[in-house]
Amino acid sequence: MFLLSSEEHQMELNDLNTGSQRTPWNKGRIIVQKAPLKLKEIWTIRFRLQDSERFRELALFNLAIDSKLRGCDLVRLKVNDVVQGARVLSRAIVVQRKTGQPVQFETH
Repeated sequence: MFLLSSEEHQMELNDLNTGSQRTPWNKGRIIVQKAPLKLKEIWTIRFRLQDSERFRELALFNLAIDSKLRGCDLVRLKVNDVVQGARVLSRAIVVQRKTGQPVQFETH
């Protein structure tokens, strides 16, 4: 959360009262889906994360690529979702937040 100065707050109120709206950042632009990562790019990212000993980010990246989960579903995962006792499950099921559909994925 951030605080507005009294001048900024008054400008916000004036905008609301007069009905003026901000122009959307993408108005008039053609926005297209980004191209998927190429295999070479995936391995480059994996190598750099491993080389810099960023193991948490490497694990999340590998899980994201292998499971094809959306980011919002990936960050909501808990250790208990992929671990039972002291062993890592070979398969796990997550209910997607956006669609409500279950997604099964393998862990390595």
